[in-house]
Amino acid sequence: MKSFIVFTLCAAVALAAPQRQAYSGDEKQAETLRYDNNVDVYAYSTSLETSNGIKSAESGTLNNQGKDNEAFVRSGQYAYVGPDGVTYSVTWTADENGYHAQGAHLPQ
Repeated sequence: MKSFIVFTLCAAVALAAPQRQAYSGDEKQAETLRYDNNVDVYAYSTSLETSNGIKSAESGTLNNQGKDNEAFVRSGQYAYVGPDGVTYSVTWTADENGYHAQGAHLPQ
């Protein structure tokens, strides 16, 4: 019972602590420049661009519909300007084998 109380108190302190927010540019001044969204029963695509340099696009499809190896496959990319002024880009895929991301700034 004591360990439960200690755990609960630790969790309460952690949740009450101020949360650090990641830098993502001048968020309050950013405006949506472009937003596209296309959804079908077995596929979708979406893209977004904001005035502070954030760009994102992704698409997905249902492969092998109705079969034992049916899987939803997604891929996309995103880019943002970091606090150092450098544009960071990531391309990724997500499928039955997991999530895989690639970017020049990510470890290999």
